[in-house]
Amino acid sequence: MQTSTVRLSLPSKGRLQDMALSFLTQAGLSVFKPNPRQYQAEIPALPELGVLFQRPGDIVASVRQGSVDFGITGIDVLEEKRGDNGDILILHDALGFGHCALTLAVPEAWDQVNDLPTLKAWSATLGRPLRVATKFPVLTERFLSQQGIPHSLIAAEGTLETAPTIGYADIISDLVSSGQTLKDNRLRALPDGVIQPSQAALIANRKALQERPETLEMARRLLEYIEAHLRAKENLLVIANMRGESPEAIAHKMFNETSVGGLQGPTISPIIVREGQPWYSVTVVVRRDKLAQAVGELRQVGGSGIIVSPVTYIFEEEPPRYTAMLAELKR
Repeated sequence: MQTSTVRLSLPSKGRLQDMALSFLTQAGLSVFKPNPRQYQAEIPALPELGVLFQRPGDIVASVRQGSVDFGITGIDVLEEKRGDNGDILILHDALGFGHCALTLAVPEAWDQVNDLPTLKAWSATLGRPLRVATKFPVLTERFLSQQGIPHSLIAAEGTLETAPTIGYADIISDLVSSGQTLKDNRLRALPDGVIQPSQAALIANRKALQERPETLEMARRLLEYIEAHLRAKENLLVIANMRGESPEAIAHKMFNETSVGGLQGPTISPIIVREGQPWYSVTVVVRRDKLAQAVGELRQVGGSGIIVSPVTYIFEEEPPRYTAMLAELKR
């Protein structure tokens, strides 16, 4: 394995690691790790990029300090540990996996506490600040202070959900995804108690992007793959046979529909037939969530023999988030 001067840090264990590796594989950036015990790997599609594995919080610290150029971690950990000096630049804040939210949760027995105002009132009833157990003191402190809720934070390790039952905290501030773990421990999330929505994000060291051309070029290549993949996931390639007087006449009928206009328009090419009215092959990209509607519209304008295929990439002239990154670096 070669030594690389540009490095990407990935989560070292758990669901976030599994999802990150799966995401990169789907984007054409499979990670090759010859020894499962090693904390280094490589991406054959980007041989100049070395891969490290770290805990999510350590990824943020490493990118902030510049010992690692890029990282994939959760927005929750990023906002907790990024600091205020702007050393970290978010290249992509919506990779589409690792969804959760840092949320306030109260015991189910607190029937009268249904939102933040009643939580604040409950604190007054207790006659003391609420004891809040959390692993995210920065975000939790900021949120509770903004809401004017009297509180004292209790730093916790391990499982938080048992804190109210044991009695060393009144409520918790913890990451919630499905909410099942809260229910199992007789807790419920407050609907207006979401402190920080989160999913996986791609981050980078600002100084490395500004001072090292090879890092800037790697940012472009990473965003090229990732954005093209994410855009492709939302779309499907649809091919249909269609009778018509001309490509222009067929396109006119398609433009009168709502979901078969394509990216810029349909691709229409002649089909060689022995005799009779001309046939054309129509190719169009449609949104995945509009497939049923698109098939119906194609049939309505004369389409038949409809074929649907997944799309691997849809490349733009320039990745929009790369353009946004360059603008941010100039500020």
